[in-house]
Amino acid sequence: MNGITRWDPFQNLSVLQEQVNRLFDNKFSQNGDSSTLSAWAPSVDVYETENELVIKADLPGTTEKDLDVRVENNMLTIGGERKFEQEVKEENYIRMERSYGSFHRTFSLPNTVDTQAIQAKYTDGVLTVALPKRAESKPKQVKVNVTNGKN
Repeated sequence: MNGITRWDPFQNLSVLQEQVNRLFDNKFSQNGDSSTLSAWAPSVDVYETENELVIKADLPGTTEKDLDVRVENNMLTIGGERKFEQEVKEENYIRMERSYGSFHRTFSLPNTVDTQAIQAKYTDGVLTVALPKRAESKPKQVKVNVTNGKN
């Protein structure tokens, strides 16, 4: 049985924008290497569980020493740098689609996040940031006794 999927007309807009930017960078740059070492932003997934918010960022080709994760004024910033591999000379490349250089992603945190307990781990090119919820913000269930109304 197939579920109903909500159609989002803007779902692939960022992919289209990136392709158009790449087209103009390649056609109108005076220097061919300016488009190959452009700024980039890693893809992220954000989801919520009962106890925390989780942000997962794809950061292949980076190491944990190249990453900077910080919280300031209820803003989480993930930054770092993916360095260009010098094993092959840049002029020997036929096609270069991966982006290199510095990146920054910033996320506004809700007041329900316990900023003192945030943890991050980096495994196999994926950064996972766990943002625990404050105890007072977690949903609580209260059992309500139902009595016979005929008394």
